[in-house]
Amino acid sequence: MISEQFRVRTNSALITDITKDVVQFCEGRGSGLLHIFAPHATAGIALMEIGSGSEQDLAEALSRLLPRDNRYTHQHGSAGHGADHLLPTLLAPFAILAVIDSAPVLGTWQSVVVVDTNQDRPDRTVRFTFMTDES
Repeated sequence: MISEQFRVRTNSALITDITKDVVQFCEGRGSGLLHIFAPHATAGIALMEIGSGSEQDLAEALSRLLPRDNRYTHQHGSAGHGADHLLPTLLAPFAILAVIDSAPVLGTWQSVVVVDTNQDRPDRTVRFTFMTDES
């Protein structure tokens, strides 16, 4: 098993593409499974098409599901921050990908992204753990 933690600069964006980091991490590792984990209470990992308007669609869906107001018991930080802490119940903070011949298996239009509604934190970390039966 090989595990490394990476800094992800989100610049407080809702969606940050980390596909290049995933591909780079898998290079030369052979075949196995890649576990991608965001160790944060307000972030999720998703596979989605980007650059086609899906980012805006996700933003709108999340704003309907998790309104940014003061209805939450958890109320520190910016307005609606309680909603940020509910995000990982909708988008898991991890994903597991097959890796074949040192390349992550992704669909034609799939990218690996960090989704984080917490605008107060422009820097995040993501842990990649590669597992193979030879580890």
